[in-house]
Amino acid sequence: MKIIVTGGSGFIGTNVVDYYRKKGWAVLNLDIRAPKQAEANGCWQACDILDYDALDAAFQAFAPDYIIHLAARTDLDGPAVSDYRANTDGVDHVLRAAERLGGLRKLLITSSMLVCHTGYIPRNQHDYAPTTRYGESKVITEQLVWNRPPACDWALLRPTSIWGPWFGVPYRNFFDMVRHRRYVHLGHRSCTKTYGYVENAVYQIDQILTTPTVATDNKVFYLGDEPPVFIEEWANQIAARLGHKIPRVPFWMMRLAALCGDGLGKAGIRFPMTSFRLRNMTTDNIVPLDNTLRIAPHPPVDRLTAIGRTLRWMENHP
Repeated sequence: MKIIVTGGSGFIGTNVVDYYRKKGWAVLNLDIRAPKQAEANGCWQACDILDYDALDAAFQAFAPDYIIHLAARTDLDGPAVSDYRANTDGVDHVLRAAERLGGLRKLLITSSMLVCHTGYIPRNQHDYAPTTRYGESKVITEQLVWNRPPACDWALLRPTSIWGPWFGVPYRNFFDMVRHRRYVHLGHRSCTKTYGYVENAVYQIDQILTTPTVATDNKVFYLGDEPPVFIEEWANQIAARLGHKIPRVPFWMMRLAALCGDGLGKAGIRFPMTSFRLRNMTTDNIVPLDNTLRIAPHPPVDRLTAIGRTLRWMENHP
């Protein structure tokens, strides 16, 4: 099998490329950045998805059986949707170039759980409630696909909060804070969220890729682990693995720190705590995984094993 992974040098992409390389597939990683793993340099081609001609030429030359589109701008810092052209124009380019591939079996387009704000459960595949410009750009991602559905089989992926080897902000920061004893429990205001260990997410992606999903009312798949994670329990499990316990501070102290962070932010100074972050840290966010679990019911890695693998990776990648 031949597979193109756009954005294969990113966090999830690095794990996806590694998985299919080890599976023996011919892999082409199209990314503006070089791979994180030196051994993956041989399957990397520098390509900007905003350059349609270059993208189309790469698609035509490789003639893939499958495409997993992961390339995107994923931060929340853009003040306008136009700052996220990779998520709008880039997706349009992928769809146009894929149309010219006669032998393409399936196309997966990656969206985000942030097409709906934290705590909002969508009523159907077309129900959106974003509160960030990034989330709005991913709504456009999905609408482009719905308005121009590929001729081959296809599906939309909505990763939740994915963590594990090769991750970066914000979840590496969470692990680093626990590792360096800078993490505290916020009074008794912890929350429960759908998170996903990256090896399990790759397993889910592979199952969705290789399982027919032709029904139009079954095209959206969240990536994440079941059951949802109680954040306090997760932090305690990480700390226990490291041999220490996490202290607890009164919630009012964190609220005061968040207000200070808000003020510093207005002055252009970054501070680790803001009201936005505090609200996110104390708001439940459980997404529907039913579609995904029907196709991928047996994730390979349990949470405690995943924590151990992640900590070992962090020791080797400080």
